[in-house]
Amino acid sequence: MLRITLQPQWHIGRDGDEGAAALDANALLQLLAAVQSSGSIAQAGREVGLSYRHAWGLLQQAEALLGEPLLTRGRGRGSALTPLAQQLIWADTRIGARLQPLLASLASELEGELGRVQRREQAVPRLHASHGFAVAALHEQLTARQVAVELRYRNSLEAVAALAQGDCDLAGFHVPLGEFQPAAAQRYQVLLQPGAHRLVHLAVRTQGLFVAPGNPLGIRGLDDLKRRELRFVNRPEGSGTRVLTELLLQRHGIAPRRVSGFENTELTHAAVAAFVASGMADVGIGVQTAAHRFGLHFIPLLKERYFFAVPTEALARADMRPVLAVLQSPAFRARVSALKGYEAAGTGQVLTLADAFGS
Repeated sequence: MLRITLQPQWHIGRDGDEGAAALDANALLQLLAAVQSSGSIAQAGREVGLSYRHAWGLLQQAEALLGEPLLTRGRGRGSALTPLAQQLIWADTRIGARLQPLLASLASELEGELGRVQRREQAVPRLHASHGFAVAALHEQLTARQVAVELRYRNSLEAVAALAQGDCDLAGFHVPLGEFQPAAAQRYQVLLQPGAHRLVHLAVRTQGLFVAPGNPLGIRGLDDLKRRELRFVNRPEGSGTRVLTELLLQRHGIAPRRVSGFENTELTHAAVAAFVASGMADVGIGVQTAAHRFGLHFIPLLKERYFFAVPTEALARADMRPVLAVLQSPAFRARVSALKGYEAAGTGQVLTLADAFGS
């Protein structure tokens, strides 16, 4: 089975320097990240597979190009990153958080297309879902077991609309528990038919506010978004978290126009967390896992359920059975439980719409 990986590639140069030796920017970024964690150029070089001489040469080439030092070197204190080097690492982190779902989606589509050409076989199950850590974990486990799916990351409403139109076989979406469930669920239920569709429970996860480590601005809850000095980063329209954000603001009597940065958006929970962690925003909303991975302070707001909608008839299809087997396996349940802020007690359960949301 073909496996395709796509990664962003940096190119750093100056106008008119087309003939100059190219800077290996990706190697530089890996080296800087290793220096940040180890404090030693020699140790960092070993970690990324570069000789000491090559590591020094790469740093000197980058500093000459950028016109500023990337490291400060103190006798007996090792090496530390300058603000410019730190900004380079944060920029690379944000690029990865923003582009990874798009590149993973495109790679999966290419795998499916090339596989069909080679094997002359019918398409594998198509999974459209909003990006999340449990969805990514599922894709990893399917890949490890050589269960083929074609994954496309898109927002929850787009995914369920694609299912209703017959353009995918599994559609991922999430709905908050509690008072917001009826309003949030309704936008998906109009596209789903009680007899024709079933839901596979993926996980319960916690959504909340991302703020800087130690919460230096003293943010306590959603009412703080009224503070004009706070910079907010949002999710795009159509995403389940954007809907949740708007419902929360409505409950607190906060007009979106009063929230500084409401129109600034990032595509994923990880991208929002990276944006806050880099200091470009003061607060965002997303799942606890992303806050944990970026070292942010997290303020819980509510829990939500994540489902895969699937045509009822597809549950018995031969190509779908291996996917369901992974979803319902103890190994995958343990993998979901290990994610910070996720609960997997019901992972893999098949539900009717009435089971999930009532009549």
